[in-house]
Amino acid sequence: MLKRVFAAPDPGRLRLRSGARAVLGIGLAVVVCGLAGHSLVGAVTGGLAALLALFTVTDPTVRGQAVTTALLPAVGLPVLALAAVLHDHPVARDLAFLAVMGAGVYARRWGPRGHSLGVFAFMAFFVTQFLHTLPGQLPELYEAVALSLLASSAVRFGLWCYERRLPVAAVPHPVAGRGLNRATTRQAVQATVGGALALLAGQFLSDERWYWAVGATWWVFVNTTSRGETLVRGFRRVLGTLIGIPVGPLVVVPLHGAAAPTAVLVAIGVFGIFYSAAVSYTWMMFSVTVMAGALYGLLGVLNPALLALRLVETGVGALGAMVAVLLVLPVTTHATTDAWIQRALRCVHACTAEAAARLAGSATADPSPRVAELEALLGRVRLSLGPLVHPLSPLRARKARARQVLELLDACAREVRGLASVAADPEASHDARLAAACWRVEASVEALTTAERGPYRGSASTTRALPAEAGAEPVVVQPALAHLHSIERALAELAAPLQSSPRAPLVGA
Repeated sequence: MLKRVFAAPDPGRLRLRSGARAVLGIGLAVVVCGLAGHSLVGAVTGGLAALLALFTVTDPTVRGQAVTTALLPAVGLPVLALAAVLHDHPVARDLAFLAVMGAGVYARRWGPRGHSLGVFAFMAFFVTQFLHTLPGQLPELYEAVALSLLASSAVRFGLWCYERRLPVAAVPHPVAGRGLNRATTRQAVQATVGGALALLAGQFLSDERWYWAVGATWWVFVNTTSRGETLVRGFRRVLGTLIGIPVGPLVVVPLHGAAAPTAVLVAIGVFGIFYSAAVSYTWMMFSVTVMAGALYGLLGVLNPALLALRLVETGVGALGAMVAVLLVLPVTTHATTDAWIQRALRCVHACTAEAAARLAGSATADPSPRVAELEALLGRVRLSLGPLVHPLSPLRARKARARQVLELLDACAREVRGLASVAADPEASHDARLAAACWRVEASVEALTTAERGPYRGSASTTRALPAEAGAEPVVVQPALAHLHSIERALAELAAPLQSSPRAPLVGA
């Protein structure tokens, strides 16, 4: 697990820059709140608002990110007020919390902006429970949130806006559906049911800290679409919390709430959240646990019993999410993965077609956006196949075949990137064999994604007929042809793991 964080590739040092900028932006937000005379509660609220703005706002353009950040108070402040007003009315408070939870998940149908606003609304309700906010504190908290968002935005969009020099990120939208078949609608129902189970169990364990269970359920549902993904994410959340708990008694408690060293520990936790989020959910949760323990130390309530309760509440919340995805409108890993793989394969063809058109002399053809889209789709494929390639998965044969699919898709992506690089060279010339190779790529993709074959199955005879140059001389004179032939080979090899018999599906979790 350590290798996944510290040895994972960091192209452009984006994770490093994201973590460093988060520490700077959140630190500035807390300092501004302090200079404005806010209490510790106000500073914590402002710091968390800045963290959420920097972490959850992921629009593909800088302009879109700025607009979403500006909209955060529009959903967060009313929810903050609602939670504070209902503080002394447990039944109404619980129902409102579940409604906010369901609405927050449902909002994901509007893409990254809906996701960001939904998370901010949920966390606004969560923070009032964490800090036991009362209506009389609202003016101070409103001001703290506003100042913190301004401070963090000054860092993100002014002082250190490295995104301006990056290509626009591709955002793969979920597979569409209708009614309860739509992913966001189904997940909203699942999250609400799971949240209700977690809320009841959490309150049974503690009248004061029950909200940790609901929070765990919420975050387990983020960025998951199948029951397999949700089960793995729940496991990793509990594991990250478990390995982070010892930091409390070993490091936080001896600090006795001292401001300077605790602030350093919080900064380390913040950096860890941003640096590890893209590669390891377990270590991200470890960082969250460290940060939360440090905040409890500042508030003067940290003790071993509280840490134990935190772990149990997290486990209860993860269990609530797992029960919900298994029993309420379940979606198998098989169905989800099939959809993402087919989209990735079609994107491979689109990339090659754009590159071929560019090499043929088209001034408007540009494979770069398609390459970025392919990378994003492969990220979704990896997430979807995560349950099968997890070290604890008992399905060894399926694990091996899932890994083979990932390796071959990665090979396709690697060759597509090389092809796009060749196409961008103004010296590259068109070869008559290029069109034939692109046609064979298209035919291979069609054979692997045709609707008639059903998920991961098809006509083996059709696939065997695809490689038109099976006995041809393996000498490639142009780099573009070399990349295309490599794509052909990878697609041909994908037929074996994807076109499986019904008794041995690639994904059946």
